Amino acid sequence: MTVNKNWTRLAAVTLMGLLAACGGPDNNGAGTGASNGAGNGMGNGGISASSMGGPGSQSDLAATAGDRVYFPLNQNDLTADARATLNKQAAWLAKYPQVNVQIAGNCDDRGTEEYNIALGQRRANAVRDYLEAQGVPENRMSTISYGKDRPAVDGDTESAWAQDRNAITNVE
Repeated sequence: MTVNKNWTRLAAVTLMGLLAACGGPDNNGAGTGASNGAGNGMGNGGISASSMGGPGSQSDLAATAGDRVYFPLNQNDLTADARATLNKQAAWLAKYPQVNVQIAGNCDDRGTEEYNIALGQRRANAVRDYLEAQGVPENRMSTISYGKDRPAVDGDTESAWAQDRNAITNVE
């Protein structure tokens, strides 16, 4: 039994190395990586080149353009800093036309669940609309709101709440 587990781990590590060596997401753009666990049709449990750090990956987006923007309390208006980040995201997405993204709107933990779900959706929509105005096709983007269910930082301080009020662009 131990041999089988070790062999499985070795095969997974080898597969990850091979995918990383490819230098980009799946040719068909269907790789979903770890963002939703659906896998890429290769039976590898959701591991794809786009989730492994190569060009066109989530880590590439985060390092190159930034993967999130922040909002003031109870607002979904884009700040100047947010627009600057989204301009970089739009350029990055133009460079990788095979990449689709999901934009997740988030809130801090104050307010009701219903209010925060609606506010998170408005935030995600604001990001999508801005990216679309910058030339990113709407069919490459989806939105979701997590309201206050996925805090970026634990804690009940203004600093923690400020980090929780965001919209995160995730490579699918």
